[in-house]
Amino acid sequence: MANKTAKLVIEGQDPIELPVYSGTQGPDVIDVRSLAASGLFTYDPGFMSTASCESEITFIDGEKGILTHRGYPIDQLAEKTDYLDVCYLLLHGELPKEAEKAKFQDMIMHHTMVHEQLHDFFTGFRRDSHPMAVMVGVVGALASFYHDSLDITNEKHREVAAHRLISKMPTLAAMAYKYSIGQPFAYPRNDLSYGGNFLHMMFSNPCENYEVNPVLARAMDKIFILHADHEQNASTSTVRLAGSSGANPFACIASGIAALWGPAHGGANEAVLNMLAEIGDESNIDEFIARAKDKNDPFRLMGFGHRVYKNFDPRARVMKKACDEVLSELGIENDPLLRIAKRLEAIALEDPYFVEKKLYPNVDFYSGIIFKALGIPTEMFTVIFAVGRTPGWIAHWKEMISGPYRIGRPRQLYTGEKIRDLD
Repeated sequence: MANKTAKLVIEGQDPIELPVYSGTQGPDVIDVRSLAASGLFTYDPGFMSTASCESEITFIDGEKGILTHRGYPIDQLAEKTDYLDVCYLLLHGELPKEAEKAKFQDMIMHHTMVHEQLHDFFTGFRRDSHPMAVMVGVVGALASFYHDSLDITNEKHREVAAHRLISKMPTLAAMAYKYSIGQPFAYPRNDLSYGGNFLHMMFSNPCENYEVNPVLARAMDKIFILHADHEQNASTSTVRLAGSSGANPFACIASGIAALWGPAHGGANEAVLNMLAEIGDESNIDEFIARAKDKNDPFRLMGFGHRVYKNFDPRARVMKKACDEVLSELGIENDPLLRIAKRLEAIALEDPYFVEKKLYPNVDFYSGIIFKALGIPTEMFTVIFAVGRTPGWIAHWKEMISGPYRIGRPRQLYTGEKIRDLD
């Protein structure tokens, strides 16, 4: 129920009363659905001032640097739970009890294999295909194998599809990587953790034994947690919009992957490594810092500040700790790009220009460094983002499908030609 009313006054017309709703947190929203009956639409390019849905999953306060999933702060989740806990939380609304966790973990980790025939799909791609192009194709293709989970009106089907996607995304991601470098696919190991199994599938080969380092596995787990959901971003909104048409869950997640592929969304940590490569050497850092401060220079430091978080990115503190642990465990000191990164971090945390403008190192800055240290190529960065974001996409899709919904149909401000006749 609305707790107050707003009035829209348009010259020459009677005022239009619009209900105003309050959520449990965040700004109030004005319900403008009745405007269409008056022949009016709102105009909001990018939907920056529009609430497209009602949701109970994730809350962000960018001014205060707050990110919560189902009410739990992200830093607490990253420190006190694991990724599958967070998956369960996003899907079901509460953290799992001991028996629930055991059952959920068994379900996820014993459905990590993909249909053998799906292996043949990869041979249709060029070896130099971007892994994100491969992921869009093979994730969408899952609908051709799992006909028993395509009825979106069936709650059991929705649950099975959710479990399959969370189980199989790391397998498909690792397969995309192995295919790109010409190595045989590594089958999953159900005795490993979610993050450890992903590292195994990425880096093991039939010629020698691969031991999963627990420090690196835990860092991988934290990376997945920190990317699990981020409210109504471009890819999540894409999943919801695709889902509103009644599309099957595999197609919806494939659409989210396609949206994430855009450099303005999921490619930020890849851009960090490209920037470090452009700087090239520690001796060039001062020059590039000066360029970053020059408003007339198009160069920008990637991985600093955040479009949403105006104070600090709460995920960055957790990622920085994981980054320090990984670099210490691997004993990496002489990699030139990592030396540049550590120097840039120190400058951003101390230089008055960066401090005053709140251009702090963000989650993409630290995750890019971790991936570099682990030996993960830059073209795989966004793929790993997609793996981590899968439970968030599914949770939003399930939330929408589980209640009353309408197909998405944005309006427009038409500025083209009026009706005209052919001569």
